[in-house]
Amino acid sequence: MLLNTILLALALLSLALTLWQWFAAWRFPLHQRVADRSWTPALTLLKPLKGRDAETEACLRSWLAQEYRGDVQILFGVASAQDPVCDVVRRLLQASPARDAQLVVCGPLQGANLKVSKLMQLESMAKHEVLVISDADVRVPPDFLVHLVAPLKAPAVGLVNCFYRLANPATFAMRWEAVAVNADFWSQVLQAQMLKPLDFALGAVMATRRAQLAEVGGFAALADCLADDYQLGHRIAQRGHSISLCPVVVECWSEPMGWRAVWKHQLRWARTIRVCQPVPYFFSILSNATLWPGLWLLANRSLGGLLLAVACWLVRIWTALHLQQRLSLSGPSGPTGVAASCNEQPSPQALGSSRSAPQALGCVPEAVLVLLKDMLQATVWLLAFLGNRIEWRGEKMHLRRDGTLVRQ
Repeated sequence: MLLNTILLALALLSLALTLWQWFAAWRFPLHQRVADRSWTPALTLLKPLKGRDAETEACLRSWLAQEYRGDVQILFGVASAQDPVCDVVRRLLQASPARDAQLVVCGPLQGANLKVSKLMQLESMAKHEVLVISDADVRVPPDFLVHLVAPLKAPAVGLVNCFYRLANPATFAMRWEAVAVNADFWSQVLQAQMLKPLDFALGAVMATRRAQLAEVGGFAALADCLADDYQLGHRIAQRGHSISLCPVVVECWSEPMGWRAVWKHQLRWARTIRVCQPVPYFFSILSNATLWPGLWLLANRSLGGLLLAVACWLVRIWTALHLQQRLSLSGPSGPTGVAASCNEQPSPQALGSSRSAPQALGCVPEAVLVLLKDMLQATVWLLAFLGNRIEWRGEKMHLRRDGTLVRQ
């Protein structure tokens, strides 16, 4: 009797948290553009790169095609002149001779985080006060920069970041991850913001000032951190500056990944969040509106239990699909829809990278995928507390309690 009561309470709590999460996302002015575009400070874009895939050129070109009135310096950083991405960058630079952009072959890399090691060297070459840091796989709309830097006009704002969506879930495993990112992650961030001001950053794209970066010790202070984006935002917030969210969404385009790669990515992400925010991450399992109603149904096999579980699942499915659709309404590649990922035919490369899943799973309805994602996410949540080893870009590392890395 007591167990049934506890599971019923957890099922209802997960439903309430799901609705709260949806409400937090619903009230945020997603995709809204600023009316006054006159403030365009000179800025430097730092773009650390490694390797290339089919989408790399389009992603980098979107930054060179920015409609921005102020001066823009772009620094593409690589660890080696033999990196295949160098040919892509050189081709793009030749096609945009008027741009203040260059390819920088960074010297010996220091620290466990090789991305930050490149940023350390690019930082010294930056000409302007405003710095924009972006991951390699990010594609942006032509007017993105003017909206990204707009909040920095207020002196109290120390860093601006934005939401992102996985734009090309080409395999079944990537579609599972897309639910986690395109529905849950951004709405959970907004849910947390309703409780207290943001004290961390999302790393797809960030904008800050050299003054704020210097306050936290520059990129050198983050050389061994796994979650360099989180730490940068957190340390800037600790010094009394606010973290702002730009409502314009960017797209992340990834090469096709199978279950093994996606699972490692999700586990690395989970262990990273667990180290950065252990208490909130521990209690995050309470919002799993598939797990708890399911456990309640197993414990109370009755018509009432079935009806409650189904009701919770329907609400969970509706909110997830609505959040995905809302995030996808506008983007660099134009209007999109949630169902598009199921209707599009995957490339031969995508099918080849997902041999572990039957091809029939490629058309699993999004509703079923939402529930499957929640159940798998419960396993990831548990594993996040059962180890400190991660794999990042093919390297095995040990994650310390303070969030720093040690190569194994």
